Amino acid sequence: MATRVGAHRLREMSFKRSNCAIACALDVIGDKWTLLIVRDLFLGRSRYGEFLDSGEGIPTNILARRLRRLEAAGLVERKVDPRPRSRYAYRLTRSGRRLGPVLDALIEWASSQIPGTRVAPGVR
Repeated sequence: MATRVGAHRLREMSFKRSNCAIACALDVIGDKWTLLIVRDLFLGRSRYGEFLDSGEGIPTNILARRLRRLEAAGLVERKVDPRPRSRYAYRLTRSGRRLGPVLDALIEWASSQIPGTRVAPGVR
């Protein structure tokens, strides 16, 4: 039984369409961009521009929405970034870091089932 703040936030979010665990997870991280942002956070990226430069070509409006959604869900926290030319730095919360095994499972599956895939250095 978890009483973590992130899990509490996720339970109270209004986007839940059913009580199915898979449906609930997909409601939070199931679009084509969110896990790529989480991957980038695991790789040490933390600033908006770094997410834009990651290679998949995420549109700026979608990136902003996904970061806000991840923050609202308690998976990411945003802090004012003291570095020049950056307003905020993002990092995974404890709840967000628990997505590591999910990424590992996706990497394992894709590597074994989809020819020509590669693992980004530092993800595993």
